[in-house]
Amino acid sequence: MQLAVLLPITAFIALALAIAIVVRRAGRLVARTREVEGFRSGVRDLCARIETSLDGAARRIDAVRRQTVGADSIGPTLDATRDAVGRYLEEARALNAPTAAQAIRDDLVEELERAGRAIDMVEHGATILVQVRRRGRELEAQTAIKRGYLNLLHAREAIAQQAQRAAELDLSDDVPPNQAISVREPRP
Repeated sequence: MQLAVLLPITAFIALALAIAIVVRRAGRLVARTREVEGFRSGVRDLCARIETSLDGAARRIDAVRRQTVGADSIGPTLDATRDAVGRYLEEARALNAPTAAQAIRDDLVEELERAGRAIDMVEHGATILVQVRRRGRELEAQTAIKRGYLNLLHAREAIAQQAQRAAELDLSDDVPPNQAISVREPRP
């Protein structure tokens, strides 16, 4: 008679343990998914705003480079872009990146720093161009503006690539939390 009572209790306990294990694993998967989606969303939003800011600045710098706009008029654009890049840099550093996505965050920070240096280079060239009295300095100014412009374009492209990398983050079920994220290999 005790076996008749003990058997259902044992079965109930085994079933309860199995359900607890499944619920726990599902909870981990949901937590990892939430972490990745939060990172993806943050990077997507940040990169869209960066693209808008850098695109506007690049157009204005290109106009100065092509001498359709005077170098003395670019100052406010450079100041606004430098301020925006500084804010974006702080946002990128504050992104809550899963372990495998930290490289994406670090690359994003690096490219924003590159964009800041590009703005400084353009400002240097524009300052020289405004004050130019000798031909040699004009060439230096044009070179600085062109290099800054190209560096800004390259930084913008690299930032767009980081957004693509973040969009391709994937979860793997057999790795513990915070190690379950990998970047998919590009398709040929």
